[in-house]
Amino acid sequence: MSVRIAMVAGEASGDLLAAHLIAALRQKLPDAGFCGIGGPKMQAVGFDAWWPAEKLAVRGYAEVLRHYREITGIRRRLVARLIDEKPDVFIGVDAPDFNLEVEEKLKAHGIPAIHYVSPSVWAWRGGRIQKIGRSVSHMLAMFPFEPEIYERNRIPVSYVGHPLADVLPQEAGRAAARQRLELAEAEEIFGLLPGSRQSELQYMGELFIATAKLLHQRFPAALFLVPLVSRETRLQFEEALWAQGAQDLPLKMLFGHAQDALAAADCALVASGTATLEAALLKTPLVVAYRMSPWSWRLMRRMRYQPWVGLPNILAGRFVVPEFLQDEATPENLAQALGNILVDTQVQERIRNQFAEIHAQLRQGTAEKAAAAILPYLKTA
Repeated sequence: MSVRIAMVAGEASGDLLAAHLIAALRQKLPDAGFCGIGGPKMQAVGFDAWWPAEKLAVRGYAEVLRHYREITGIRRRLVARLIDEKPDVFIGVDAPDFNLEVEEKLKAHGIPAIHYVSPSVWAWRGGRIQKIGRSVSHMLAMFPFEPEIYERNRIPVSYVGHPLADVLPQEAGRAAARQRLELAEAEEIFGLLPGSRQSELQYMGELFIATAKLLHQRFPAALFLVPLVSRETRLQFEEALWAQGAQDLPLKMLFGHAQDALAAADCALVASGTATLEAALLKTPLVVAYRMSPWSWRLMRRMRYQPWVGLPNILAGRFVVPEFLQDEATPENLAQALGNILVDTQVQERIRNQFAEIHAQLRQGTAEKAAAAILPYLKTA
């Protein structure tokens, strides 16, 4: 009888992670079957999707509340079916609010539950570690400082590195990125990444444009690259340009191509999130900025455990790049910090050297290491 592996991935990033993991597991278990909730990349490698991943891809309190009944209904039916069919192992890929509930119920019924991508217990909501301990048979951690947290709480854990570090080249590829985007090699270029969600652009679109206007005064020949993920966010950014009277800025908007934009830039202004890690792995000096609603900021500030929010700083354990949050995220502060980086080649070199160390630390062959950690839980392993 072949091995049967159940999985749940709820967003595009989880779909990609899970697809890589399925491919790595198939190398060891060519007859294994995979089923559950997944996206198109998982389905392309033979995953049987009982529900599409997009059903779980909701963000923000209001959107979650609107879809609450549907999501809880899917989770209830998924758990019942898995308890009945008893797969050899369950792998929850990120999506902790959904997956930890599933994992807790399956683990109680004797089904090993693996969680792939540690929740950010080191950043906020550390009390979740007790829930994780009840729910998870084994945690697969992407960052090198995470295993100690789980070991301290007697939760089995494996450090597997970060897949972005495997995919992105260790050498900076600025010339090639500029060639792909048809940009001059000698041009001064700033990357502007104000976020992928409309809610982020609401708070950061005009802020990033006002910063660009100040930088344009100081560096009139510089070009600004703005990768945007959808028509909606592009329209939102264009409206912010009009609101700021900045239609004449030397600015190039891109559909997607965030990694090319980061690689091509001399330095970048980046909304806090995974894009800050992408910038580091592409060896692009950056400034981290973030604004949110005053209510959300008061809540998050009380719940934070660390002085840093940007992943490069968290991984380094110190301020490698500047961060400006909420009221400190002003156009003047951001433009000053970016301009200082652009004109100081020693600072650029120091930042790139630190980024190279982070890249080497995270480059672990993630999918293969994750597969190796899962194999002992399978009956045929």
